[in-house]
Amino acid sequence: MARFIYRMQSILDIKEKLEEQAKMEFAAARVKLDEEEEKLQILINRKAAYEEQGRELRKDSLMVLDILENRNAISRMDEYIAYQRGQVHIAEKGLEDARYKLQIARQESKTHEKLRERAFDEFVREENAREAKEIDELTSYTHGQK
Repeated sequence: MARFIYRMQSILDIKEKLEEQAKMEFAAARVKLDEEEEKLQILINRKAAYEEQGRELRKDSLMVLDILENRNAISRMDEYIAYQRGQVHIAEKGLEDARYKLQIARQESKTHEKLRERAFDEFVREENAREAKEIDELTSYTHGQK
């Protein structure tokens, strides 16, 4: 049997490499989003700690300077949280972009894989037809000799 050679194998290889690269970009975007969400959670926890500290300050004694510093810290945490939410949103958008690129790369790769499978099926059919023709010729020759 002859050897199957796919004409567009180089294109298929490139598409598979692009898909692999898109997978890596998606994973990196996912890690980035996780990091940004973790930073946001840390800031939220810090703000909650400041709020608890503020309640304790108001409960015990009236140290006006400490209470004002606590309020400033809480308002600063609100600013940091707002900024971090923006960063999380940017990371989510990056993840969506990476997901879309991965989806496109997978579609292209699968399309070329299907084309390769069809070409291989056609090759097998042609090879079987050629072998059947050779067998017929051999049988005709053998019967013709008798």
